[in-house]
Amino acid sequence: MDETVVKWLYTPNCQQEPINLLSKLAVNLPGVIFQVLQRQDGSVFVPYVSSGCQYLYELEPEALQTDFQVLYKLIHPQDIKAFAESIAVCSTTLTPWHWEGRIITRSGKLKWIQGTSQPELQEEGDFLWNGLVMDITERKLAEEKLQESEARYKAILDAIPDLMFRISRDGKYLDLKSQGANVTLSREEIIGKHLQELLPSDVAAISQVAMPTVVTEPSPSAGYAYAKTLDSGTLQTCEYQLSTPLGVRDYEARLVVSGQDEILAIVRDITERKQAEVKLQNLAKKFAKAFSCSPDSITISTLGEGRFIEVNDSFVKLSGYEPDQVIGKTSFELNLWVDDGDRLNLLEELQVTGVVRNLEFEFRQKSGEIITTRVSAEVIDLNGNKSILAVHHDITERKQVEAQLRLCGERDRLLAKTLVRIRSSLNLEQILQTTVTEVRQFLQADRVFIGLNNANLGVRTLAESVDPKYPSVLGWSTNDEAYLQELRNLLKDNLVRVIEDITKISVSPKVKAHSRKFQTKASLAVPIMLDNELFGALIAHQCSGSRHWQPIEIDLLQQMSEQVAIAIQQSQIYQKLAELNTNLEHQVQERTAQLQQKMQEVEKLHRVKDVVLHTVAHDLRTSVMGNLMVLKNLLNQGVGQGDKGTRGQGGQGRIIEEVSPLSPPNAQSPIPHTSLREAAPTATSHSEPVELLSTSAQSPIPVSPSIIERMLQGNDRQLTMINSLLEINSCEKQGIEIKPEPVQFSILLGGIFAQLEPMLTQNQATLKNLVPADLPLVMADGTRLQKVLAHLITHRLQNNPPGLNFILSATVEGGMIRTQIQDDGVVMSKLECDRLFDLHVRDPQDSCSTSIGLKMYLCRKVIKAHGGKIGVITNRKRGLTFWFTLPLTTSSATSRP
Repeated sequence: MDETVVKWLYTPNCQQEPINLLSKLAVNLPGVIFQVLQRQDGSVFVPYVSSGCQYLYELEPEALQTDFQVLYKLIHPQDIKAFAESIAVCSTTLTPWHWEGRIITRSGKLKWIQGTSQPELQEEGDFLWNGLVMDITERKLAEEKLQESEARYKAILDAIPDLMFRISRDGKYLDLKSQGANVTLSREEIIGKHLQELLPSDVAAISQVAMPTVVTEPSPSAGYAYAKTLDSGTLQTCEYQLSTPLGVRDYEARLVVSGQDEILAIVRDITERKQAEVKLQNLAKKFAKAFSCSPDSITISTLGEGRFIEVNDSFVKLSGYEPDQVIGKTSFELNLWVDDGDRLNLLEELQVTGVVRNLEFEFRQKSGEIITTRVSAEVIDLNGNKSILAVHHDITERKQVEAQLRLCGERDRLLAKTLVRIRSSLNLEQILQTTVTEVRQFLQADRVFIGLNNANLGVRTLAESVDPKYPSVLGWSTNDEAYLQELRNLLKDNLVRVIEDITKISVSPKVKAHSRKFQTKASLAVPIMLDNELFGALIAHQCSGSRHWQPIEIDLLQQMSEQVAIAIQQSQIYQKLAELNTNLEHQVQERTAQLQQKMQEVEKLHRVKDVVLHTVAHDLRTSVMGNLMVLKNLLNQGVGQGDKGTRGQGGQGRIIEEVSPLSPPNAQSPIPHTSLREAAPTATSHSEPVELLSTSAQSPIPVSPSIIERMLQGNDRQLTMINSLLEINSCEKQGIEIKPEPVQFSILLGGIFAQLEPMLTQNQATLKNLVPADLPLVMADGTRLQKVLAHLITHRLQNNPPGLNFILSATVEGGMIRTQIQDDGVVMSKLECDRLFDLHVRDPQDSCSTSIGLKMYLCRKVIKAHGGKIGVITNRKRGLTFWFTLPLTTSSATSRP
């Protein structure tokens, strides 16, 4: 193509005539002609693409000119890298571009393409690519097939272990292939030499004679065999022996024409084959002996007809036929096959696989007896005719033993199922019906039933399983007592009644008539005994004809009768238990009604208790609060008189109300509770008596302030105990409501003990705080926890002299914070420690008052509501240690009753 025409495409005033000429030329080219301008900014402009892109790329030229990047999407993913590298190399070196690769068209076709181009650097620095892309798919496929063919033939050649020589007409070695063969000479020592130079003279002479079989006499002409092969063009074969370092070896040479005056000799070591032939001859002799002496029956017969060719002595003993009665006859003529279809099945298997192993067939002996044999057979070639070599192993006795074992296994399974059914079910009717059904299935009998012998109900059938072809005995009954007694005597006189043919026994006409009515031909009956009394019988009938009952069948019925007796006895016991259970249910119902009545009475008593408790508590609180107010006023008046009226007229003292420490924040108390230590802070500093007015003479009665203070303390304890009792009663009914929230435990404890500081100072007590500041957050109700700590401190202060020392510590253990309050006060016994937080009646001599005991009980309720525990430990030398646990924020913190 004129290069000028192509360059015109990229000229500003390109004429249409060169373009049309180029298009006409490109139509007849087997590929795509293109011109691509690659600018410095990386953009691509396509001035021209021939119409061949429609066939090659399945794209229109306009599509490529619009978006040249669409070509990159067609390139095979495995070839994109090589394509990009080839473009980069050409752009750098300005060398001709040549690339072969694969593309995948939009229709899914895989194509090989070859692209060539010469990049030209333009004045502006752009690259102009003029080139051609051609479809080389067919060439690539042909190359792949050729490579595959060469590889296949090379693999075949390499897999052949034989020596191969190219030999000229005059017997000179031209080439050889010795890979995989045992060759003692090198290639250089063989090529160019003559046969007679390398082989012994006798072997060389033998190898010259091309005969299909081994030639024992050497040929006088060394070139005769090769000439014969070249002249006839047919395969020639000869065998010979050579002495080697491994001993004398046998070889076979096959000669074929491989070129003009050239022969290809394929030499194979056949020493093993020769040795195998000798072994085969020896084996044939051994087979003849094994054939005649084998304890198993061996036959050789024709494949098509099954006509016997040879049989051994064991076959004669097994079949009962003499050899002259068998040889020349077919198995069908001798009527050996019990099922003629077995012979066809054997032939089909042999035709498919050529051999069968351990197939079981039944054969008929000359005497007519049926035997079972295990047959192994193989198709053999006997003088060019296909024959069957078959070995028959008699397994008749083994089959009989297996059948007996199978029956024993089925019997044992049936007995086990019946026993499980009896133990797991109390439905006697279902047990009996299932039993007769399964027994009939095991015995393959025509009828099996269970008969009942009852003095009141007479003789009747409890359950039956019968073949629909024969009449049922279910529902049969008779009032003939003599006949019934005869049936009973038959079972009493014989533990098992076995009748193989009912026509051959002597029985009364009534029994015979009964047998004819129900078509009974053979019978097997086993009595069912309960407490050494005849309860009934388990009976099997054969209606189709006489039957020989096997010992295993008799044993099954005997064991089943025992199981049926157990089931019946179990049913009777269950009936008695049901009656007792009914009576017991009536008694339970009566007792339940009585208990419900008692519970209602107890509930009424509880309601009365609550009413009395609240009424008495209200009256007591009112009275105690009134006493407190009067006593405090009197005590304050005495103090005021002693201070000469400095407190004002009347000497009215302060009354400070305090809600019970463990009352809920929203609890309402109708009567205020006055704290002794706040109401009379100066009472203990004066000893002047207070004058009380007599109600009769209006004369003053002098009373010591200490007596009034003790009266105040007693009333204060009574009021606290009343409040605690009311709160405990509310907790037992509704539970303690807490409002836990995440708090910093060290800060919480610091704030609580800051509020308790006045009480500690008043009792000359000290507190050492060892709680770490970095403890994790806990879930706690701060108000409730403050009152718990106040009660614990108050308990120790009230039961110890002033000057008590406390140590506060806290540790994290198993998702909980364990807090300990240790003191150096008096110790308590283990019994007192164990009962400290319990609700119980206190000993009058107990150091812990009832009021404090109630508060301790409330402390445990609060801690348990938080999800923790509380306790006390007595120290060995001195003091106690209170401890309680609280959950961390990661633990469950639910309200508990």
